[in-house]
Amino acid sequence: MITLAIDTSAGTTSVALLEDDSILAELFMNSGKNHAETLLPAIERLVASVGIKTEQRMPFSGIDLFAFTVGPGSFTGLRVGASTIKGLAFVLRKPTVGVCTLDALVLNVPNLHLKDVNVCPMLDAGRGEVYAALYAPSETGIYEKTVTECVVCPEEFLGSMDGEVIFLGNGAEKYRDTVRGALPGRSFFIPPHLNHVKAYAVGLLGLKKFYDGDISDIMTVTPDYLRASYATKN
Repeated sequence: MITLAIDTSAGTTSVALLEDDSILAELFMNSGKNHAETLLPAIERLVASVGIKTEQRMPFSGIDLFAFTVGPGSFTGLRVGASTIKGLAFVLRKPTVGVCTLDALVLNVPNLHLKDVNVCPMLDAGRGEVYAALYAPSETGIYEKTVTECVVCPEEFLGSMDGEVIFLGNGAEKYRDTVRGALPGRSFFIPPHLNHVKAYAVGLLGLKKFYDGDISDIMTVTPDYLRASYATKN
């Protein structure tokens, strides 16, 4: 099973190719360019570098599954990612799965089997808010979501937390002082390079969803923004 996975939920672009659950290649860019400029060339470059067998007139036909982050995250980035993957999947008649951005981000944190230490991914949502959720370690080695994703003021979300918490994501970076003030001695932060979603993690989660039968309908699947855009409201 060859999976193409992407993430365009923030300012970075990440693309990965997996064979079953093994990574073949991954490309990560933090160039500041628009996703519309970087995504398709990145996919083409990655597929060419791996040398996946394809039909002559169908350059991506060797891909069996498409996985992409559906949100939360950047409105523009999510739209570009969704439209690109949906277009490829439609033409190739291949299955597609949507993955929660925060679920993928949490995979950057190794499961340390610390019973009382939770994980909180935070993405900057603008307007003084973050996209956040809360996860707890489990015996399966995968963090289980205990508080579903939401868009909220950091202070409000932090006020309900007990015990020690590991934070990650660009929202955690932005509101580091707020987090430390709300959870003195109980907040921990991972290294900066782990604050970005990696497409490899999106691929792993997408593959699991595929085998669980949780396949997206490419005609109806849309990004999960969690809130209306400013342009829509006005």
